[in-house]
Amino acid sequence: MIGPVFFILLETSIRKGVRSAISFDIGVLLSDLIYILIAYIFYSEVENLTEGKNSEIAKIIGGGLFVIYGIVTYFKKPKHPKLDDDGNVIQNQKKDYLLLFLKGFLLNFANPLVIFYWFSVMTLASKKVGIQNGEDVSVMFFVGIIMATFFLFDLLKILGAKKLRPLMTDSLLKALNQLIGIVFFGFGTFLLIKGFLYM
Repeated sequence: MIGPVFFILLETSIRKGVRSAISFDIGVLLSDLIYILIAYIFYSEVENLTEGKNSEIAKIIGGGLFVIYGIVTYFKKPKHPKLDDDGNVIQNQKKDYLLLFLKGFLLNFANPLVIFYWFSVMTLASKKVGIQNGEDVSVMFFVGIIMATFFLFDLLKILGAKKLRPLMTDSLLKALNQLIGIVFFGFGTFLLIKGFLYM
């Protein structure tokens, strides 16, 4: 799916290398898993959460966070990755991997549309497999296939973005920052408008 996190994933792969992008992506997938567990365990409660004023408040909070992140990213100065003699990105320390993991986790977790998406998936699972009927293994298999597919497609994005690294100049890095900033700002504004209009 092409969303705000998609652009950060590509940027991380271009600037910091494949391992860094995978660290970021694992954070995203972990937040997805948490949302899946919430949607699965608290199925009826999540249905109430994704309707009415509760959903609009979530959109306003998430939208505000995305707008702020978009503005910061737009004006952020680009940094060139450190390369070794063969042109490969010098991999970051464990601390940097952890920060990227947390960044992926928090950015995805702050997006209220993610919980709505996974609730829709779990609704589909309940109809096809039967959450209420206690078909735990079937539901987990269903979700596992989806998560594995997400991760494989993310790997393809990461490896594809790596090929673009030799083309990166100062002006292109700056343009990439601005593009990501605009995407996040636009996405956040969209959430804010939806949140305030339907309160």
